[in-house]
Amino acid sequence: MKAVHFGAGNIGRGFIGLLLDQSGYEVTFVDVNDEIISSINQHKSYQVHFADETSDAVTVEHISGINSIEDPKAVTNAIIDADIVTTAVGPNILPVIAKAIAKGLVERIDIHREPLAIIACENMIGGSTLLKEYVYQEISETDQEGFDDLFGFPDAAVDRIVPNQTNANLLDVRVEPYYEWVVEKTFIQGELPDIKGITYVEELGPYIERKLFTVNTGHAATAYLGSCHGYETIDEALQGEAVMDTLNGVLQETGQALIEAYGFDAKAHADYIQKIIGRFQNPHISDEVTRVGRGPVRKLGPKDRFVRPASMYLEFTSAAPTYLAKAMAATLRFQNKSDEEAVKLQRMIQKKGPAAAFAEVSGLEQNHPITEAVMLEYEKLR
Repeated sequence: MKAVHFGAGNIGRGFIGLLLDQSGYEVTFVDVNDEIISSINQHKSYQVHFADETSDAVTVEHISGINSIEDPKAVTNAIIDADIVTTAVGPNILPVIAKAIAKGLVERIDIHREPLAIIACENMIGGSTLLKEYVYQEISETDQEGFDDLFGFPDAAVDRIVPNQTNANLLDVRVEPYYEWVVEKTFIQGELPDIKGITYVEELGPYIERKLFTVNTGHAATAYLGSCHGYETIDEALQGEAVMDTLNGVLQETGQALIEAYGFDAKAHADYIQKIIGRFQNPHISDEVTRVGRGPVRKLGPKDRFVRPASMYLEFTSAAPTYLAKAMAATLRFQNKSDEEAVKLQRMIQKKGPAAAFAEVSGLEQNHPITEAVMLEYEKLR
């Protein structure tokens, strides 16, 4: 079996590539990083190390690489022969790789009519659906009709912490032992791909939001609160009582919203929250608050990890959340000169004031209850 995976970064190699290899696939990594692609083709293997007490490692083999800039035809040929296509490139790169995927699918359908699943394993809601929209922008309406019968773009929720790292061997990756890969099977044509570690579900939405509003919200909240308190890493920040107390409050609020919206079992969700906090506290993963906090403008967006659960909480309780407001206020205070979005946000605040800046990025009015709650906490952080 053959897999084409777009994105040969740490997540691609340490998460998706690893599970594809363990499931018996020959994995072709597609990327623009020539150093990584050359190393893949030279060494034909790498190791994934687990960040825990054991420091165990597994070897990933049966791999090859394609530089999509230097050899686009090879990318097309790989898609023609693929049994599955996956991505881990980041939301902003999806429209870029869509062109290559569209070309491969157009030529594939002329050669053979085998079903194919294209799964975007991105840290976002509806990644595969969005990728499909980008792909369909590159093909004719006539081709689109035939595509729907063969090519499925099932949405997925993925979860594994892969911190910034420097390893002696370029391709080796260090990851946490825990992972979750949930895929919505409704839009898969043909048989479900037999991949170790995937959980197939009928409806993905609740699982995506459970993950985003617990893992992603909690991780980002810890980063922004930790930055405000002068901590450098996530595990250090959670040694501080103030950050831990606020994190617990944040996840209680998102948890209440999730339980009300989707009927999750309260006890099971409480256990899930504690498992997630335990992952953040892993002393074997030193994850910098500046890395986790990157992209504050996007993270304060109307459908992202703070505003969306805060709006759900307001809807179900008729009150603005307290702890989510603290986390969003800390996000507005986030300083990182090497992060374009952090710099942009601070410029917006200086020019327009914090309330107007927050309203612009969040999509909420300045007199909205959530905006007012955030501004109250923002002033307390002076």
